Amino acid sequence: MVKARLRGSFCAALLLLVLVSFRTALPQQSSPSSQGKAKPTEAQGKKQKGQGSQPNAYDTNAADPSQYVGSDTCKSCHEEMFNSFEKGPHWKTETDKHHGPQWQGCEACHGPGRAHSESTNASDIINLKNLSREESSKRCLSCHEFGEEHSNFLRSQHLKNNVGCIDCHSVHTAKVEHQLLKNAQPTLCFTCHQEMKADFSKPFHHKVNEGLIACSNCHNPHGGFNTHQLRATAAQDQVCFTCHTDKAGPFAFEHAPVRTEGCVSCHTPHGSSNPRLLKRSQVNLLCLECHTFTVDSAAPAIPSFHNQAQKYQSCTLCHVAIHGSNSDRFLFKP
Repeated sequence: MVKARLRGSFCAALLLLVLVSFRTALPQQSSPSSQGKAKPTEAQGKKQKGQGSQPNAYDTNAADPSQYVGSDTCKSCHEEMFNSFEKGPHWKTETDKHHGPQWQGCEACHGPGRAHSESTNASDIINLKNLSREESSKRCLSCHEFGEEHSNFLRSQHLKNNVGCIDCHSVHTAKVEHQLLKNAQPTLCFTCHQEMKADFSKPFHHKVNEGLIACSNCHNPHGGFNTHQLRATAAQDQVCFTCHTDKAGPFAFEHAPVRTEGCVSCHTPHGSSNPRLLKRSQVNLLCLECHTFTVDSAAPAIPSFHNQAQKYQSCTLCHVAIHGSNSDRFLFKP
């Protein structure tokens, strides 16, 4: 009796295994929801792709190589733009045959042009002006991301304030050809930085308006890694010491504010109504912001002469080496 039951169970299991194997070998049937739906044609696919949004703004590998038509096709309609492009530094992308069509000519920036050339629809081509500042800047950085100059632009104060590459640069209508700037410095910078424009108009200022120094000599407009986008690397004052090397030291006897608080503790970097770009009209008033009349003398037997400070217009009559000295700890004249 037991043997018969075991034999029956074994046969049932074997039959079930055969049925499962047979069903797996059969071709899969289409689901009812997918039946009757025709595969979209190539033309329909292109039409659907052009609807709703522009092509990917900065994925230069997004399209098939067959979707690129070459700059000569662009020239047939956009001759004026093409002629300006041909005279600029980006023209070298047209002759670069090493990186594929997505990196060449007009389509290196505007993306594949076949859909646009066939439809003449503006939505079928990338227009950087229609993108967000971050997206358009990423498009530029797909080539210009290398090196320290541009590497931090996506985290820069400019982009955080919605100022992108195309706000300062123009590929087709640049007034400064070398950097493709829309205008020369400082006029371009003063478009936004009106407060600095006023500073550089004061009687005493760095010679920016005269063209002897440029905003970008001190600041990196593309970001950098220092406060105020300064080009300094080790410390904030390094940018000042690039020109004012005699104030850099090191000194045997340092003036503490110069070393700890920096040049801006006494000077305004852009312009001032006071000589030497000082923050105060009288030098002694500037000194007395730190050096008060209260003196705790370590040697009471030695008379203090600080009570004479009000009689003089400048502390520097005695303390000549105010940035630091190698000979006198009181910064007196050697």
